[in-house]
Amino acid sequence: MERCLILFGSNMGDKNKIYAQACLLINNRCGKIVAQSSAYESEPWGFEAKEWFLNRLIVVETELEPEAMMRQLLDIEAELGRVRHPETGGYTSRTADLDILYYGSHIVLTDSLTIPHPRLHQRRFALLPLCEVVPEFVHPAFNMTQTELLKRCFDFSEVRKIE
Repeated sequence: MERCLILFGSNMGDKNKIYAQACLLINNRCGKIVAQSSAYESEPWGFEAKEWFLNRLIVVETELEPEAMMRQLLDIEAELGRVRHPETGGYTSRTADLDILYYGSHIVLTDSLTIPHPRLHQRRFALLPLCEVVPEFVHPAFNMTQTELLKRCFDFSEVRKIE
């Protein structure tokens, strides 16, 4: 079993309902959800949009290999209404975004998958939930904890914890 850390994001539709549906599908297809972060609201990153994002970290114990996990997450995104627009470079409003941030302490570099997520250290909306749930987890490539990564992050976009 490995622990896979997944970041959920949504800025379209009933974000809380979509999150609940995503968790149900992940639990049924990918493994057991063993931890979740609080909800965070973040301004869009990399593009302009009126609706802010709901972000949450999901920790899953899984037997799936990284590529199989990613395929399942892409299928779940599509079922939840995600439409990809390659011409925008991926930065657009969406119903569901499920990114693998970490897969245990593994480093995965394939044509279709990079783990740890290549930009997680540049994004407050990813680092804040990571710091809440796994603050001392060490990034396998940078050899820094999540707390250290957050302290060095140059992203000053607004991210608010939802109480």
